[in-house]
Amino acid sequence: MDKIAGFLSPITIYLVIFLLNYFLPGRWVTGYVTKTGTSEKLRYKLNGLWVLFATIILWALACYLGYMDWDWFYHVRWYALSGAIVCGLIFSFAMVLPYPKVSDHFLKDFYLGRLENPQLQSGRVDAKMWLYLVGAIMLEINILSFTAHAYLIHAGHVSAGLYLSTALLSFFIVDYLFFEEVHLYTYDFFAERVGFKLGWGCIAFYPFFYTIPIWVAADAAPVSTPTYLLVACALLFFFSWSLSRGANLQKYFFKKNPEKSFLGIQPEVISDGNKSLLVSGFLGTQPAHQLSWRNRNGHCHCTCCRPS
Repeated sequence: MDKIAGFLSPITIYLVIFLLNYFLPGRWVTGYVTKTGTSEKLRYKLNGLWVLFATIILWALACYLGYMDWDWFYHVRWYALSGAIVCGLIFSFAMVLPYPKVSDHFLKDFYLGRLENPQLQSGRVDAKMWLYLVGAIMLEINILSFTAHAYLIHAGHVSAGLYLSTALLSFFIVDYLFFEEVHLYTYDFFAERVGFKLGWGCIAFYPFFYTIPIWVAADAAPVSTPTYLLVACALLFFFSWSLSRGANLQKYFFKKNPEKSFLGIQPEVISDGNKSLLVSGFLGTQPAHQLSWRNRNGHCHCTCCRPS
């Protein structure tokens, strides 16, 4: 019975996330992407943090009331992974097969997708935002359940490194959903379509691949990690996070107001008269006069471009 329940657990959780995303209140924002064939900007209802906390509360309540063990997702992890893989494939085919082809090669269409920004009820649920939600929240449930397994089998004696990994991954998830609006200005939204890459990637790869550090350590005997090494790992994480978050925030503020500085960094750009490439701050490379950023067709495909 656990095998079937484990296999179906991802689709069940993804359905719960869809319903919470649809019905919970959120703030409406206008994004960076325009509707196909128009100049009208797409609107989005953002409630990612509410959906995350509501889902975790429902999971914790089910465990507290005895409907499932705290480490149940660890015990069914292989079946859940199989279910997520199948769910991701079904989603990918459903988002590609019914729609007109974009290229002459089906595999290319299947991988990259055909629809650009599918939405339900004018943004009440956005396919891309829902995909990021299911990936992040399924990941959080996995890491909490896997850590609970280590705590239970080792009678509370859990490696500090495992706790640190859980805390940093949880921070990563909360941070991502806190800055939901920022991600509306990223390459995924203004340039990519919804296919296997985004669909299967968020449904199957994201919530299970990122779990690997805790997956492999949950059953292992606790080890004593020197404090200086734990501190070094945490510092490395936050240094890397600052680069990623800083670059995304800089692009976001540049696209919102290209004249405004970010953290005291004045934006510097090169332009072909149609698009501008940000080349300062977190996205700085080499002096602007040395840059050659067009491809052979004269178009820029970088993530930090905006119309001039």
